[in-house]
Amino acid sequence: MKKKLTTFLTVVTMSTIHAQKVYPTLGKITQFDTTLGSLLPVDSRIEILSSGYVWSEGPIWNKKGKYLLFSDVPANTIFKWDESEGATVFLSPSGYTGLGEYSDEPGSNGLTINKKGELVACEHGDRRVSSMSLTKGGKRTLADNYKGKRFNSPNDVVQHSGGAYYFTDPPYGLAKKDKDPSRELEFGVYRIGTDGEVTLVANDLIRPNGLAFSPDEKTLYVAQSHEESAIYMAYPVNEDGSLGKGSIFFDATSMVKNEQLTGLPDGMKIDKKGNLFATGPGGVLIISPAGKLLGRIEIGGGIPTSNCAWGDDGSTLYITADMYLCRVKTLTTGIGF
Repeated sequence: MKKKLTTFLTVVTMSTIHAQKVYPTLGKITQFDTTLGSLLPVDSRIEILSSGYVWSEGPIWNKKGKYLLFSDVPANTIFKWDESEGATVFLSPSGYTGLGEYSDEPGSNGLTINKKGELVACEHGDRRVSSMSLTKGGKRTLADNYKGKRFNSPNDVVQHSGGAYYFTDPPYGLAKKDKDPSRELEFGVYRIGTDGEVTLVANDLIRPNGLAFSPDEKTLYVAQSHEESAIYMAYPVNEDGSLGKGSIFFDATSMVKNEQLTGLPDGMKIDKKGNLFATGPGGVLIISPAGKLLGRIEIGGGIPTSNCAWGDDGSTLYITADMYLCRVKTLTTGIGF
């Protein structure tokens, strides 16, 4: 009886130690408006969960499995991270299945989990948007062309509650980028309808990148990753799924050109109050629904951030930043939780 009790106490002690695991930290929270405190305290810790990646991207939280998936685009690999095992390879290859080298960014980029619980991925090398069961594997192509012309390199994707997908198609995955001889399309934002039909819904951006819906899905935000026009656009979503004329929601160009901060508008997520947590110059910008900059999560060291995702109970923000996977605990809750 004494031996069994000792074993039990040992398990409890080890579990307690594991639950209190301390991760290294980096960076800081910078406040530009006092309302930031209701979303993210300035003394919040930015934890490094894992490192050693070439370019981490596209994080998405699997609520059913309680783990995070994210891309390492140059490594052509999707990684899985959870608290107990840390980071492990989930899928390789993730975005290019051809022969030989394709480009310096051949793998998957943006990821999401659809209404069926499948993993949806933007694949640079295979130039498509795909879906895959998280339990059985086997990919299905959702779209790989527009009017018979191949996409450039689908970058980020979101799903509307009605089932349609919206994704961006810049040149980053092509071997010679915008000058690549295999280019067949201009850069744009596309919609895949529930019937599989692909439509071009926005063509006014030269480097469309991350995108996210407002809580009521009446607005689609789209980031443009360009040094001369580092902006976040807002497009009204029409009842038929098309987009109305876009307008600049937030202009970060001066942060790039005047402040010389590292990074460009990239992936983003929204909380239930409509605040944008948008990766961009200097880190993750926190922007109110009115377009006011409230604060910034700064990784520091000249390290650019690429994307972010809500996880755990919806109040943890996971951040991909160059070679790092990080997280920060917030006081708000992301959409979908």
